[in-house]
Amino acid sequence: MSAKRRIALYGGTFDPVHLGHVEVARRVLQLFEIEKVLFVPAQVAPHKIGRVVAAPLHRYAMLALATQSDPNLVVSSFELDEPNRRYTVDTIAHFEEQLGVDTELFFIMGADSWSEITTWRDWQRLLVTVNHIVVTRPGYQIERGHVGSEIATRIVDLRASGAAFDSVTERRIYFTDAVMKDVAATDIRRVARERRFEELARLVPAGVAEYIVKYGIYQGSNETQYS
Repeated sequence: MSAKRRIALYGGTFDPVHLGHVEVARRVLQLFEIEKVLFVPAQVAPHKIGRVVAAPLHRYAMLALATQSDPNLVVSSFELDEPNRRYTVDTIAHFEEQLGVDTELFFIMGADSWSEITTWRDWQRLLVTVNHIVVTRPGYQIERGHVGSEIATRIVDLRASGAAFDSVTERRIYFTDAVMKDVAATDIRRVARERRFEELARLVPAGVAEYIVKYGIYQGSNETQYS
């Protein structure tokens, strides 16, 4: 019997996508023997409703530019195609059905999302439906008590010396601090707004920096005049 193919979903607003996001995706490909990482940009994350976000068209275009040279990084418009698709648990159900039983799904999130996971729709079902990869910075203190003892038993901490990914049949939650680049989208938007373009080019892929400058994204607000 052949092994299942592994696909990872990477959700978020990606406002904008930056070098940290790309490094996370590439490290996940290596560490977890993933075939493809699917970036799934959201219309607006439920916990960010009320904050102005760059137009979906621009965020999708920037993701396409950031991933165009890597065939293992792919962008999905699933959540952008329908404004009411807001919840990760529904997105995962869609890809489970689309990809079928021959695919083992992983979901990538940052430590900030993990800390808020109990506020997500159907979070307990979400955490046992697919594997999760929680990416944090080296030395960052990450909690596990907020998810309860039963789910906490599924956590595998790969940050420990010598720990490595080991495929098992039960769904797991993996902690990793293998990504060293610490970039914040908030800082990037401020740098773009202040027209510090040389600094911007060090924070996002080259094509993304050019796109932000060309279309005036984040000038004066979090939206572009060309939306």
